[in-house]
Amino acid sequence: MTMIPNPLSVLLLVPTVGLGLVLLTPSHKTALIRKITNITLLLPFLLSIWIFAAYDATTGGYQFVQKIPWVSAFGIFFHIGVDGINSLMLILVGAGSFTAVLISDSIKERVKEYYALILLMVIGTYAAFCSLDIFFFFLLHEIATIPTFLLIGIWGSQRRDYAAMKITLYLTAGASLALIGLIALYYAAGLGTFDSVAIQQYLTTTPLPVDVQNVIFPLIVVGFGITLTLWPFHTWAPVAYAEAPTAVSMLHAGVIKKLGAYAIIRFAIQLMPDAAHTWMPIIGVLGIVNILFCGFIALTQRDMKYIVAYSSCSHVGYIFLGLAALNVIGLNGVVFLMFAHGIMAVLAFALTGYIEGQTKSRNLDEWGGLLTRMPFIGTCFMMAAFASAGVPGFGNFVAEMLVLLGSWDQYRWLTILAVLGIVITAIYMLKSIRLGFHGPLLPKLNNVSDATTVLAKLPFIILLAILMVVGCFPSLILKNISAATKTIIVSK
Repeated sequence: MTMIPNPLSVLLLVPTVGLGLVLLTPSHKTALIRKITNITLLLPFLLSIWIFAAYDATTGGYQFVQKIPWVSAFGIFFHIGVDGINSLMLILVGAGSFTAVLISDSIKERVKEYYALILLMVIGTYAAFCSLDIFFFFLLHEIATIPTFLLIGIWGSQRRDYAAMKITLYLTAGASLALIGLIALYYAAGLGTFDSVAIQQYLTTTPLPVDVQNVIFPLIVVGFGITLTLWPFHTWAPVAYAEAPTAVSMLHAGVIKKLGAYAIIRFAIQLMPDAAHTWMPIIGVLGIVNILFCGFIALTQRDMKYIVAYSSCSHVGYIFLGLAALNVIGLNGVVFLMFAHGIMAVLAFALTGYIEGQTKSRNLDEWGGLLTRMPFIGTCFMMAAFASAGVPGFGNFVAEMLVLLGSWDQYRWLTILAVLGIVITAIYMLKSIRLGFHGPLLPKLNNVSDATTVLAKLPFIILLAILMVVGCFPSLILKNISAATKTIIVSK
């Protein structure tokens, strides 16, 4: 009888093999290293699309499950599986990682180490989203995060040492809080296992005492909220994203950050619903501060990478608002926005990095008139700006609309303020288009070149196509998302 391999195991195995091949390849063979990385990240991307399409939303629950004992004495298992939420996140990881390595040709020094760290980051992110074991999730979350420090510190821009130190301190503090919360949850459940499925099933019938929930819940939410750039713990992100290499900005802002939101859904809201009703209104208010505070700061910036970075922190506020709504519509919007915002952030940083590579500047005052020399990149930039501003036809519009609809009944005034955030986004994005792409072309920019080859255009085409497909046909992903979210929200 032929054994059919678990597609999730194959998804994790391919980039792991790629990492091994990169490590075995001599350092001077940079072209071969790039090809190995591109291929071993293309295949999981395609497989992630197949996994999402093959998921049976009618049956629901976790599918493609594999469970192997690791440390039985502590109930630690290599336990993987997907539902309608993390199967969508796998596509985000695939699209973000494949496009990130396609735009990494500008890396000329220590190429082998660079691609090895990127692959390690991607493996950790894929595996964390697949993991149904709390111990492995945290371990893999750290494996995905740690390479960021090295990638910024070695290949970053002028302030890379400061940026690497700041992101290290903040994310370590957040991870410490989250770890304390997760260990407390393990002992409070009293099952002797880190298996999130077993804990969920047990707590559904025998919930933790409310006072215990109220202690553990904020540790997990704030701990992972720091990764998700919850105000006022967001200050590491703008400088880290601005000083990081383009691919790292793409992956961290677009993909790895979403691990924080995913953990809050899985381990806080789903397992401790009573505490969620106590604490999430506060998180909703902080989310609005995210939206407005970071949005207003983005308005004052001239450095395009800082504009995108603060914009990313601002839009995370909608995720917090949707989570605070504690209803299916809001949570559908959150998961949709995790995906759409992730793709948009990857695209925005990719475009900014390309333009910086051509102009040798990130300052909008030194860009003017670029549309005449870069019609393709300029068009893609304008479409990314429209997506960020929530223009209909892009996935961000659907996601933010669901969040606003879901939060309207409980948080009417907060929702109105959230709409103001969309207006602020439109202002700084339109300002960026006007300053960077319209008006007379600066003489020093006569030699800049557009993306002309298919390979150069491919990353931007892939990302824009995804945003437009899910924006025009949201039911393609909402069916799977709803199958998962309706099992998470508990009415009270």
